[in-house]
Amino acid sequence: MTGYTTHHFEAASRYTVSVGYDRRLYEHDIAGSVAHARMLGRQGIISEADADAIVEGLDAVRREIADGAFSWREDLEDLHMNIETRLHELIGEPAARLHTARSRNDQVATATRLYVRDAIDRVTALLRALQGTLLALAEREQDALLPGYTHLQRAQPVPFAHHMLAYFEMFDRDADRLADARRRVNVLPLGSGALAGAPYPLDREWVARELGFDAISANSMDAVSDRDYAVEFLAASATCMMHCSRLAEEIVLWMSHEFGYLQLGRQWVTGSSIMPQKRNPDFAEIARGKTGRVYGSLVGLLTTLKGLPLTYNRDLQEDKEGLFDAVDTLEATLDAMRGMMSDCSVNAERMREAAEDSALLATDMADYLVGKGVPFRDAHAAVSALCELAAERGVAVTALPLDEMQARCSAFDEGVRELNALASATARDVPGGASPARVREALAAAKTRLEASRG
Repeated sequence: MTGYTTHHFEAASRYTVSVGYDRRLYEHDIAGSVAHARMLGRQGIISEADADAIVEGLDAVRREIADGAFSWREDLEDLHMNIETRLHELIGEPAARLHTARSRNDQVATATRLYVRDAIDRVTALLRALQGTLLALAEREQDALLPGYTHLQRAQPVPFAHHMLAYFEMFDRDADRLADARRRVNVLPLGSGALAGAPYPLDREWVARELGFDAISANSMDAVSDRDYAVEFLAASATCMMHCSRLAEEIVLWMSHEFGYLQLGRQWVTGSSIMPQKRNPDFAEIARGKTGRVYGSLVGLLTTLKGLPLTYNRDLQEDKEGLFDAVDTLEATLDAMRGMMSDCSVNAERMREAAEDSALLATDMADYLVGKGVPFRDAHAAVSALCELAAERGVAVTALPLDEMQARCSAFDEGVRELNALASATARDVPGGASPARVREALAAAKTRLEASRG
């Protein structure tokens, strides 16, 4: 066997380097370091003068990074050592006191929690913006009816606004999940040291207040090795992406000639390199496709965590790339979904034409018979037979001769001819139902909830 070459050693060294991606945490890492330095000074663990010098130096480093003037070094391995090395270059010996009473283990846990907290706040704002767009579209098209589907088969007529409000509810649950996860994200691990705490008179509660945390961690071993908060965020993100993907799938279907219910603005479609007539819903398709990326990030982190003994293990370095990618993907997708839904036109006439398909009135015909005292199962069987007969003849089921209807059920009379799509929807007058009156109530309630969520 040949020995290791310089090339091999360089490659091995690069294998553990994380600064190429963890630099993204610089603002959060510096914020944690500033709070830690101030606390050390307040507690007399380091001098106030050293604390002030550290804070001033960290602010200079932050500005350098923000301005693109900072030189990142792979030989320093990670974000933390890059910042600390530059701090030492700027202020000298006081920089060496910054790491007193902390470890990179609780340091990175703090920065990552701050990052996830900020990501939750940004994603929640994007969710609320998308919900607002859906409400505006629903209000604008309140009179539109379309077929509701089960098994992608036409089922019953429903208002288009009711359909949009279904997605409003999905995204509302996403926002609730994120708010719930945020409570567990917002716990300060700093002060846990490498795994056992620190032998200094730390004021962890002061640091928590300074950084906007609601609580401090209760167990130092758990604090440095916990990534549940990232798993929760990724799980909520995956669910949200699933909802985006479902809406994207509706857009793809509705834009097809076979449906023709909706058209996106030109900036949200692309043409074909060979077929001049094509207007492809590529943005919706990409949103549908990117959902798998976020699923992958969630499964990847769960797999990383499943075999780790307490406490910190270097495997935890693998928590970040998937997390960062999921944040980017989710934010971009929510923004694209909002853009598509705010720049679309609804073909209400085509929708209503489909909703008036008499086959969608089959349940109403059965309910009509129930109103005349026929047991529902008997009514269902009679109408099912009539639907088959109408399909064979290629006519509307409500247009069959009355005597043939009565041959299946004697309770039929001419009143069955009055059934139509609007009457069908109007009859669903229960809380949460599809009647126009209930939909108007739901729209008003949704607007109130959305306004309240925005504070």
